[in-house]
Amino acid sequence: MTNGGRRVTTATGAMLADPNRLGNPAGQNHAAVFDPDFWRARGALAAAPGGRGSTWFIRAGDREWVLRHYLRGGFAARLVRDRYWWVGEERVRAFAEYRLLEALLERGLPVPRPVAAGYSRRGPAYRCDLITERIPDVEPMSMALARGPLPEAQWRAVGATVARLHRAGVDHADLNAHNILIDDRGRVSVIDFDRGRLRAPGPWSARNLERLHRSLAKLSHGWPSGRFDAGHWRWLVTAYAGE
Repeated sequence: MTNGGRRVTTATGAMLADPNRLGNPAGQNHAAVFDPDFWRARGALAAAPGGRGSTWFIRAGDREWVLRHYLRGGFAARLVRDRYWWVGEERVRAFAEYRLLEALLERGLPVPRPVAAGYSRRGPAYRCDLITERIPDVEPMSMALARGPLPEAQWRAVGATVARLHRAGVDHADLNAHNILIDDRGRVSVIDFDRGRLRAPGPWSARNLERLHRSLAKLSHGWPSGRFDAGHWRWLVTAYAGE
């Protein structure tokens, strides 16, 4: 069972953490665990590929984590890169994602395990971060396709995994080829549930699939032929439909 995370007050905000997973690497300065420089000084930090400079891999002893700093997207990012309007702690994006991931794990879904989430508030705005366990031996679907074609079984595995999420009511706000991970045995996981939520069945599931299709179509313009076409998509959606 998940525990909802232990809340800890920090100097400028608060954090949620699973003490058994996080431990106490920063002593009394709890918020330091979200500072890349804290880990860099210990030789434990590496930039994650494709993370827009906001995602890092951390090695803390025998544990491997992913640290993600939340950034705005779209037009708002030009004005305010990483600040969000404060509307209460329950609406902090990192806290919401932490709790959603715990709920999805309880449902047996292939998502990363949350370790800690934190925010720092200044006036009417806040910044936030999330640490999750790193899923071993995986690469994004986008990177796998950039290297070479995927077999039919892999496309079907992706479709079946998305179907599992949708049957559980998981609306992923940004389902794309970067957020679908494939391990060295062909198993599929899904990451980055910022703004995701649990919902009753509805047209949102079709919108999720359309977003994934747009992502693959856009990326395929830079790939050699044969990496993504109508036949590949047919394999995915057939598996999604359970056929």
